[in-house]
Amino acid sequence: MAAEQKQKLEQQLWNIANTLRGKMDADDFRDYILGFIFYKYLSTKMDLYANEILKPDGLTFQEIDGHADEALLKQELKSLAIDKLGFFLEPSELFSELARRGNAGGKNNFILGDLAKVLTHIEQSTMGTESEEDFGNLFSDLDLTSHKLGKSESDKNELIVKVLVHLDEIDFDLENVDSDVLGDAYEYLIGKFASGAGKKAGEFYTPQQVSSVLAQLVTVGKDKLKSVYDPTCGSGSLLLRVAKEVKTVNAFYGQEMNPTTYNLCRMNMIMHDVHYKRFDIKNEDTLERPQHYDMRFEAIVANPPFSANWSASPLFMNDERFSAYGKLAPGSKADFAFVQHMVHQLDDNGTMAIVLPHGVLFRGGAEGHIREYLIKDKNYLDAVIGLPANIFYGTSIPTCILVLKKKRENPNDILFIDASQHFEKVKTQNVLRTEDIDKIISTYQNRMGEPKYSHVALLSEVATNDYNLNIPRYVDTFEEEDAIDLKAITDELRELAILGKTTDNTIAEFCAELGIERPF
Repeated sequence: MAAEQKQKLEQQLWNIANTLRGKMDADDFRDYILGFIFYKYLSTKMDLYANEILKPDGLTFQEIDGHADEALLKQELKSLAIDKLGFFLEPSELFSELARRGNAGGKNNFILGDLAKVLTHIEQSTMGTESEEDFGNLFSDLDLTSHKLGKSESDKNELIVKVLVHLDEIDFDLENVDSDVLGDAYEYLIGKFASGAGKKAGEFYTPQQVSSVLAQLVTVGKDKLKSVYDPTCGSGSLLLRVAKEVKTVNAFYGQEMNPTTYNLCRMNMIMHDVHYKRFDIKNEDTLERPQHYDMRFEAIVANPPFSANWSASPLFMNDERFSAYGKLAPGSKADFAFVQHMVHQLDDNGTMAIVLPHGVLFRGGAEGHIREYLIKDKNYLDAVIGLPANIFYGTSIPTCILVLKKKRENPNDILFIDASQHFEKVKTQNVLRTEDIDKIISTYQNRMGEPKYSHVALLSEVATNDYNLNIPRYVDTFEEEDAIDLKAITDELRELAILGKTTDNTIAEFCAELGIERPF
C-alpha cells in the first residue's frame, strides 16, 4: 500500500511540476516546485503541531486569530515551535490559506506580495535561535518577481496560484509518523530533474543505485552510526541513503559549495524529517575552507566532481590533511585532494567510500606518490571497485569506488572487484540492478575471489605492480576466443576456388555466344 501511495504522490507532484515546465528551463522550475512543496510541508507541520498543543484548550490553530488571548497564544506557540520545529508560521501564513486567498471566487487574486512576505518571515522567525543557520536564506532561489514566471504581474500571479492550488489538493499524509512517502517523493523529483539536467546533474545528485552501493559499503556490520559526513553533499541524497541502511544515525554533516544546491540539501534533510539539531550542512568550498576540520566521522561517503580544478596552494603543505603525504594533488585534478581530506576526517573505527574516475588508479606523478603512501605507509586502502561506464548523469566515463579504513580487518590484502560488465541498459543510461548491487556488497563482505569478477591481492602483489591499481592487472577478464579450425577454412577456400573457376567458364561461354570479349 505504501508503494502505491508513494507512486501516486510522485506522479501527482511531477504533473504539477510540468505546469511550470513550459515556462522556464529545468533548473528554474526545479527550484520553484521544490521550494513550494517545501513551503507546504512546513505549513502542514506547523498546523499539525499547533493543533496538538491547542487541543486541550478546544482550539485549532486557525481559530486563535481574533481570540481574546491571541497575542499570548501566539507567543507561547512560537516559543514551542521554534524549539520543536525550528521555525514559526502565523495561521494567516499557512500554505492552504495563501492558496485559498489566491483562488477565492475562482478568480486570479493577487497574492505574490503576501507570499514573498511569508517566505521571508519563515526565515526571520529563526533569527537569534539555534535553527537560524539551518533555515536562513532557504527560499532565496524563489524569485517571485522573475520574468520567467510571466510577462506581467498578473501572469506571474496566475501561474503561482495555479501551482499552489494544485499542491493544496494533495494530502502529504504527515500525520503518519512511520511513513516517509513525502520524503521519498521529494527525492524522486530531485532525481527526475537530474535526469534532464545533463552535465549539471552531477553537481547536485548521485544516482540512487550508486548511493545504495556507497551507503551499504560504509555500514557493513553496523546497525547505528554516531555520524555520517559527505564533503561534497549536493542535494543530500547520499547522506540520507546511508540513514536507510541502519536503524539510527545520530548526526548528519555535509559541505556544499553551490548556494542553490546547499539550499536544496537543507530542504531535503527537513523533508525527510531530520530534526534541525541533527544535521549541520555548510555552504563553502570543502578543500579550500573546510568547515568541520577538527571533527572525525564514523562513516564518510562522497561523489566529488571528477578531476576538478583546485588551488593546490603550497600553503596547504602546512595543512594536516595533506602535509604527511609530502605532495599535493595536481591543480587540474583534485581527486586525491578529496581522498586526503576524507582520510583526515575519518574516525579510527570508521569507513569511507568515494566515487572517482579511473585515472586515480594508475596516474603517476604526485597522484602515484599519494597512492603509494596510502597503501605502503598507512595501509588504509581496503577495496577497489570498478563500476560500469555511463551510470552517472552528465558523463559516460567509467568510474570506481575506493573504500578506505584506518583500522582494517584484513590488513594484508586489498580486494579488487570488476563490476563494470554487470548492469542493465535503460534508454541512454546504464543502471546497476538490485542483483548487481547485492553481488558487489556480498563480495565485499565475504572478501571473495571469483574468476573474471574479483580478486584478493596481497600487498606484496600490489607492490610488485608499483602500486598501480588498474583493475585488469588484478582481475583477469580476458575471454578466450574459440580456436580456429584451419583445416575447415582451407577446405572452404578450396571449394570457393572451384566454384570461381566454374563461374568463369560459364561467363566465357556466354561471351562467346554473344560475340564479345571476355572480361578476364
